[in-house]
Amino acid sequence: MPVKIGLISAAHLHAEAYASALQSLPAAELVGIYDDNADRGRAFAERYDVGFFPDREGLLERADAVVVTTENVGHREATVAAAQAGVHVLCEKPIAITRAEAEEMITACKQAQVQLMISFPCRYSPAFLEARRVVESGELGKILAMTGTNRGRNPGGWFTDPALAGGGTVMDHTVHVADAMRVLTGDEVVGVFCEKSTIFNPDLAVEDCGLVSMRFFQGAFATLDCSWSRPPHYPTWGDVTLNVIAEGGNLFLDLFSEHVDAYNNGEASYAWLDYGHDMNRALLSDFLACVQEDRPVPITGEDGLRALEVALAAYKAAEQGREVGIDNR
Repeated sequence: MPVKIGLISAAHLHAEAYASALQSLPAAELVGIYDDNADRGRAFAERYDVGFFPDREGLLERADAVVVTTENVGHREATVAAAQAGVHVLCEKPIAITRAEAEEMITACKQAQVQLMISFPCRYSPAFLEARRVVESGELGKILAMTGTNRGRNPGGWFTDPALAGGGTVMDHTVHVADAMRVLTGDEVVGVFCEKSTIFNPDLAVEDCGLVSMRFFQGAFATLDCSWSRPPHYPTWGDVTLNVIAEGGNLFLDLFSEHVDAYNNGEASYAWLDYGHDMNRALLSDFLACVQEDRPVPITGEDGLRALEVALAAYKAAEQGREVGIDNR
């Protein structure tokens, strides 16, 4: 029987991709959307020919599971409400904007015995899956160092409002790659240094570029360029890459290499058109299977918390001008 699943808010850009993917999956029945912005929610519901729920409780009564795609500041409230209604949760990253909020979400879901999965679709990239296989085979030996990038366009809107997003590009773009690095090393970040600034759009209230350095418990170190450095007419929204240096060899991952070049008339005359594997669809499919089979999700609330801790430590390090430790072991 398909999982009855709803969306809480169309605020996040990824809500569109999730809705499209869910409607293509036999394991899902997209029952509708709740949005505290009624005009936005109704427009979204009309585009996808699903119901609009004017109150969150109405959606939670119909759904077995929800995807939380609110502004970052709304993740805690939506997740806790779903848990209290006995509804499983797939939450957009970052899990929350403070450690206390993330811990409250994790506790609420555990107490209600519902699933809490965090949206890190990069784990489902074929490139990442192959890199993980090679690393776990022992072929490369110990990982010594990593460099990563998550460079995109400025998404605008609430993403640049610190009260709604919890920060700028460091909050937006650190967690994906920090999570990937944790998985590949099987290790935790224990020290973070960060430099950040607002360079590409000086009028922003948040940073639009950052360089995060990470030190892992077992000795590896890593750097991450987490910027909104891509111009408006860049051929795609951004990138996610990872270079892994190990004792027995190196790996380079480009998670968005599956594309063709398209040339058109007009201002955005050059674009990349994606093909092949759909990470969002694979993420959702795995979440639905975990709900149906009553098995633990592969990306837990604790995983979301560990990645958030890196971003929060980065802000603290940038403010203090020194490495900041993370005590999570």
